[in-house]
Amino acid sequence: MLSDPLFLLVAAGCIVTALILIRGISTFGKEGVENAKRANRLMWWRIAAQFVAVLLILMFVFVRRQGG
Repeated sequence: MLSDPLFLLVAAGCIVTALILIRGISTFGKEGVENAKRANRLMWWRIAAQFVAVLLILMFVFVRRQGG
């Protein structure tokens, strides 16, 4: 499975989403208006990354069910 490029793409998408989430949560703990804006922007990026990761997972499942 580690030699499958689609699986590696799915794993990378999930890792990127998790890293953005961790960075956003850590930014929420800091005071200041700029940090609040940055945290909010990071959460929007997380939503976008999560959307892409879910699409990649669905594509992976679809391709594997087709026998690919």
